[in-house]
Amino acid sequence: MSKIAVVYWSGTGNTEAMANFVSEGVMSAGADAEVIPCADFSADKVANYDAFAFGCPAMGSEELEYDEFQPMWDEVKEVLGDKKVVLFGSYSWAEGEWMDSWKADADEAGVNVVDSVICYDAPDDEGEAACRALGAELA
Repeated sequence: MSKIAVVYWSGTGNTEAMANFVSEGVMSAGADAEVIPCADFSADKVANYDAFAFGCPAMGSEELEYDEFQPMWDEVKEVLGDKKVVLFGSYSWAEGEWMDSWKADADEAGVNVVDSVICYDAPDDEGEAACRALGAELA
């Protein structure tokens, strides 16, 4: 059985809700999911998982959260190898440009990003379904 880490940072609870829906999708597809706050995840844990879902909302001027998530991401992206990765997060202004920037950063680091989901504010029914599908796709 595949073991998948769902690693996230959430300020308002929206991205945490998305993480839980992604986890549900992973488990519904028959894999094992572990939901982990980014402060509890580091590069030395990558070897324990088969695939990864990383979630972070848009912050500031369309960027990743910089105190906890960005340092963790910068450390982890270098050791993910060819393991499958999905990205997700919420935003409440602009157009979701932070996700495009995040994907470009992942591509530059050689991360195997297979898909992503963004939700405006809290995930609605469509957002919940997209998150579950994302998790199932990763599994």
